[in-house]
Amino acid sequence: MRRKKVTLADLSKQLGLSVQTVSKALTGKPGMSEETRSEVCRLARELGYWTKDQRNALTYERISPYPVVRRRFVLLHNEQSVNFNRLLLAGLHDRFTEFGHTVEPLLLPPELKPKAFDGWADKVGLPYAEGVFIAPRMAGAELEERLLALAMPRVLLNFPPPESKVDSVIWDVHEAVHQSVRHLLRAGHRDILYVGDAASQRGFRLRWSAFQEAMGEEGLTVNPERHCTERMNGDTASWARGFIERFRSFRPSAVLCAIDEQVEPAYYALRDAGVRVPQDCSFVGIANEQTDRLPALTRPLLPIKESGYRAADRLLWRLANPNLPYEHIRIRGDFYIGSTMLHADKTSP
Repeated sequence: MRRKKVTLADLSKQLGLSVQTVSKALTGKPGMSEETRSEVCRLARELGYWTKDQRNALTYERISPYPVVRRRFVLLHNEQSVNFNRLLLAGLHDRFTEFGHTVEPLLLPPELKPKAFDGWADKVGLPYAEGVFIAPRMAGAELEERLLALAMPRVLLNFPPPESKVDSVIWDVHEAVHQSVRHLLRAGHRDILYVGDAASQRGFRLRWSAFQEAMGEEGLTVNPERHCTERMNGDTASWARGFIERFRSFRPSAVLCAIDEQVEPAYYALRDAGVRVPQDCSFVGIANEQTDRLPALTRPLLPIKESGYRAADRLLWRLANPNLPYEHIRIRGDFYIGSTMLHADKTSP
């Protein structure tokens, strides 16, 4: 059956808003609350309404808004990516729902060896998917190489390794670190303690490098021995003791914790050591999202869900343009000033 065309009037009637208001919301014009705009855009996506500009963009990229074929895609992830997999999957699902496609998560067994990958893939029906998304933090370079060599359209949700022949979409943690450092410097903080695993993942190494780069741009030297760049390795208590020792030795006016799973342990280690945040020390955490276990965290907003949404477009584009060059897309977020940062002049000596 032919799909019924959705109009502005249909949206207007369901939302109880004027046609003019709905049109302004969908075209990004000012004059309304973000809550109203979000409600309009959400319903438009659910009902499959497309603005003229959206249709033109899809036509340019050879993507049909009402495809005849309903496609099945897979998000490959492992236990290390579970903490942000929900956000990625939500973004992928939101975008694919607009086209009638589906995406399902597929967890790689933690004990899976590269030599056993092909047998596992056949067993779970991976070759029958029409495209795959590869989540960050895949264990081992050899297994990641096997995933990147899959004979189907692929999008890597990570910073790509050198010479990789794959499209990639990732939230820009390099920019997030620069935002964090600049906000702290503008608030008068020059003694900033970096906290976060700086070696075990490609994205982690990039964050540490970005911190050194951002400090260097202000003429500030970074001595690695003064910073807490060790991996936790499951022993949170031992890691916290080492962090507090480094903190007391350095005596910084601010802490920048760059790894999501280390943000909460670092914050509570400071609190348990009698350090008041932000009165004694400002705290910026690069967390995936705000949780109720932390105060309103000053942090760069990581567009993880938005990266999933954009990655869905990239895979549809790749299906329509199999021979064009690979593209690497970084999604930038904004910065949120919470309750964990003060100007250096207001910090206790």
